[in-house]
Amino acid sequence: MTGDSKAALRAIGAGPDHPIALAKVALALGEANATGAANAPATAFYHEHLETLREAVGRRAARTVHEAHENLCAVLAEEYGYQGDDQTYDDLQNANLRRVIDRRKGLPVALGILYIDAARAQGWTISGLAFPGHFLLRMDGVGGRVIFDPFHSGVARSASDLRDLLKLVNGAGAALTPEHYRGVTDREILLRLQNNVKLRLLQMGDPAKAAAILENMLLFAPQKVGLWRELGLAHISAGAMKAAIAALERHHAIMPTQEIASLLQSLRVRLN
Repeated sequence: MTGDSKAALRAIGAGPDHPIALAKVALALGEANATGAANAPATAFYHEHLETLREAVGRRAARTVHEAHENLCAVLAEEYGYQGDDQTYDDLQNANLRRVIDRRKGLPVALGILYIDAARAQGWTISGLAFPGHFLLRMDGVGGRVIFDPFHSGVARSASDLRDLLKLVNGAGAALTPEHYRGVTDREILLRLQNNVKLRLLQMGDPAKAAAILENMLLFAPQKVGLWRELGLAHISAGAMKAAIAALERHHAIMPTQEIASLLQSLRVRLN
């Protein structure tokens, strides 16, 4: 990641949680993550595509929130073919917005960012939901509210649908509560996107690359103290003990715990 990109992420980290230019930041993170094809298009191509989506949605009239939702789906899902990748769900490309645009498929949160970007360009009120396991979107406006699923072509989800989905994620005894309808901040959306990348890299046995993702996350979310702990553990797994100590010391300076103190002591002994 370039110095300018890091400075831009730090500026976001020092700013409010919402609103953030989600698609712009996600494209920059996708470039930094380097999960794209060797001959990927230039950055301008992706920004031009975002503008094309915004303009295509804007050409359609919408008097109610339901019509606005229909227009988003007509453009992104039908005209441009964006859909969830249910065949290779864990592919790293699905969390990289550049590759999502190239392939027209991805994870719910990556697709959701495209819907959010196109909707906000029209002045519509849209946010991600605090729903576990599956990223959903909520639009509010004239005529009420629509909750929909960017992974499944933007289909609207009823309360019954949400109950069924929640039970799949949290078990048969899970109950739908007002918390599940709560909107999340843009910073939380970016964290969710990058967390998908981090988890997949750890599952692939590449803690060094996972550590790089965590370092970028800390640039735009420095207040998330737990990330310093995760970074330290990733460095340990990668065998980078000095870097692990530095990360854990940052955590301990902000939030001292016995666990971190003991881990630091153990690492320092190993280095001596």
